[in-house]
Amino acid sequence: MKHAYVFPGQGSQFPGMAKTYFEQSAFAKKIMEQANDLLGFRLSDIMFTGTEEDLRRTDVTQPAIFLHSIVAYKSIEQVKPDMVAGHSLGEFSALVAAGVLSFEDALRLVATRAKAMQHACEHQPGTMAAILGLADEKVAEVCAAIDDVVVPANYNCPGQLVISGTVTGIEKACIALKEAGAKRALVLPVGGAFHSPLMKSAEELLRTAIQSASFYSTVCPVYQNVVARAVMDAEEIKQNLINQLTGPVKWTQTIQAMVSDGATQFTEVGPGKVLQGLIQKISKEAQVSAVG
Repeated sequence: MKHAYVFPGQGSQFPGMAKTYFEQSAFAKKIMEQANDLLGFRLSDIMFTGTEEDLRRTDVTQPAIFLHSIVAYKSIEQVKPDMVAGHSLGEFSALVAAGVLSFEDALRLVATRAKAMQHACEHQPGTMAAILGLADEKVAEVCAAIDDVVVPANYNCPGQLVISGTVTGIEKACIALKEAGAKRALVLPVGGAFHSPLMKSAEELLRTAIQSASFYSTVCPVYQNVVARAVMDAEEIKQNLINQLTGPVKWTQTIQAMVSDGATQFTEVGPGKVLQGLIQKISKEAQVSAVG
């Protein structure tokens, strides 16, 4: 019986996030003020009083979710996890929990990643769509037949796969996937084609930042999105983080691997409760909880 900590990604933000931690914990207040200083703007003010629209900008959303997740993790870090994973952006929070990255280095990388992705979104417009009720293999097959950039991006749970690509590619794919039997094909309110080839320019910027950051030996296995298995080697962790920007988030396969390796209890650490629901759909036996 093993206990896994999992950390959420983009989409879990909400107005007022982490405000309770800031008000009730001197330590939380300290690291949030430290984050404001490192970033060069008052992220905490946007988190506490910003609108949903303010929080939707990629270059705000990502550091905000990361910061909330780390503050939540610090409240329970005396209980060490047996393994960790993070959904997309959440992988950086997982790496802090596993001792691979310092809080400061991880925040700098998240900020760089967010700005690079925002820049890629502005120069390579794209979007994403959630495909419900169709086998993963069928979704991938239909996407491959579209004469435009459209790829599987987030394998969230059985029967829920998010695709990513150009606006026209997603439009074509949604029509084709409904014809193939999908229950729903819902275009998402996102600003770009995350986890697709359209993020290539962001990948190069992130690579430079990652190569200059300090990565340490992990204290527990980190299950990474693009390979969906435990990784312990620092160099491999770096490369997987880089590949993640243009590669898919294999969340279904990641949770299956963690369960196969003995995980019975999963705690979602950070804003929202999206991962709890996904995990229960992937493994009905898993015990889930949240600290956020």
